[in-house]
Amino acid sequence: MRQVIISTIGTSLLTNQINRADPDEKDWYSRLRDTANLNEGKTPEDVKQIITILKQRADEQLSGAKISQIRRASAELNGVYGIYQENLTQGKEDIHFFISTDTAQGKTTAKIIDDFLRKQGLTNTSIYTPSGLSTASTEAFSLGIDDLIVWLQDTIPAYKASQYKISFNLVGSFKSLQGYLNTIGMFYADEIIYIFEGEKSDLITIPRLPIAVDINSIQPHTLQLALLDAGVELAVSETAEIPSAMLVEIDQKMMLSTWGQLIWNQCKDKLLSGDLLGFPLLEYQDTFRADYNQQKSDKARVKLQETLAKVVCLLNQSNGDTTILKQHGGLRYDKYENMGDIDHFRITQGVRVSCRSVQGKLVLHRYGEHKLNDNPY
Repeated sequence: MRQVIISTIGTSLLTNQINRADPDEKDWYSRLRDTANLNEGKTPEDVKQIITILKQRADEQLSGAKISQIRRASAELNGVYGIYQENLTQGKEDIHFFISTDTAQGKTTAKIIDDFLRKQGLTNTSIYTPSGLSTASTEAFSLGIDDLIVWLQDTIPAYKASQYKISFNLVGSFKSLQGYLNTIGMFYADEIIYIFEGEKSDLITIPRLPIAVDINSIQPHTLQLALLDAGVELAVSETAEIPSAMLVEIDQKMMLSTWGQLIWNQCKDKLLSGDLLGFPLLEYQDTFRADYNQQKSDKARVKLQETLAKVVCLLNQSNGDTTILKQHGGLRYDKYENMGDIDHFRITQGVRVSCRSVQGKLVLHRYGEHKLNDNPY
């Protein structure tokens, strides 16, 4: 069975290259430790030079080493070799993603591992760096995890649909990232992989537990959660009944937390494919409701409701001024030619919603494919 293997990347492969017996390198470890959370732009030049030297050493060490030496040198590669029982040819059809921190050291280490595995014949590899991910602060870490969850949601379902086995290789990386990925993996992975330390390095495989979101407890909050997911900032009073773990308060406004986003991603397709939500700033004509009810595709219904939530977010920002909708490249809001006072915006390339702007609200008339152009009312 083909696999998608997602490996978290630490920096020990770099720091292990320091010659601590060399007086000239006595402060290298502390310099790397103190700058571990800096991206390339903020990393001092002397540290960049250290990273370059250590990368060269790591590349040379891996290229001429035996498998046992490679596994000792890199926790991440230790995990990969363990998955394939030290025979990497088994993984030529597998896909590898390496998750690095958004730091100079993290990206460099990921590149060392990526380059090495490509030379061993595992060519379906790529590095993903969640924007801003580091352990510099709780905020930076949370924002990076948020980015990672969005990437997982956008990436994993298609592979699962193609019958790939999804494995999280969490042997490397920082303990804080491992902790989060261990929980996230219970939703996205078929198995989570760790490895015993020691000469034989036996694999620990944790199968996915039968965890499911209690949709019935989330359903009463579908409207608020759809708005939060679209970027609408709600007042504390508007989210009082939503489980607190799903929310984070910033400047007295509520937003989805990392776990809130994760939970919403698991259940939104079910919830948004149901009844048409009563979004604020939108008014539905009977013709629009009829068009929606005739839509039998769950995927199309979800896409429509997500787009309506985005429209509400933009109108909320502009106090009902539709100019902001015209500026949004995805919506392509515009007026019908020679059809009177009626506009339209895009759901997908071939699907539109016809509407009128009335006193800061949008009155939605029809929903459907291009043939809607003949009768937008």
